[in-house]
Amino acid sequence: MAVSVFIARRIDAGLFAHVHEDVFDGPVDRHLLERFLAADHLQIAVAVDGDQLIGMCSGVIYHHPDKQDSWWINELGVAGPWRRQGIGTRLVMTCMDHARSIACHDIWVVADPTAEAEGFWQSMRWTRTGERLAMFASDL
Repeated sequence: MAVSVFIARRIDAGLFAHVHEDVFDGPVDRHLLERFLAADHLQIAVAVDGDQLIGMCSGVIYHHPDKQDSWWINELGVAGPWRRQGIGTRLVMTCMDHARSIACHDIWVVADPTAEAEGFWQSMRWTRTGERLAMFASDL
């Protein structure tokens, strides 16, 4: 069966009940999923094989007072058995097409500078704009 890739909507929430364990960092919480799918600025492309969700690319439509709208890719995940088959590329391309359709000016990602990440984003012909990744956090 062919893998389908598309932007998920609220009507697609049932697909998240059958997620391969490699796709997200943890189990999908139904309440968080409902909140995510209801938010206009949050988007997620999904890859589905049969009735199983086997990949995703989540993002934020980023609005700022002095910049045109952008699409920020938050996470990209493809389950192990489906990796290196072009599904990650299809997920990103689906996000890019959708971002264009809603007049986003650009699309970007912050990725760990691993060989795997470098290879993937270079294969997409994306331009590296930074040298290092520094992430900071604080509990609230």
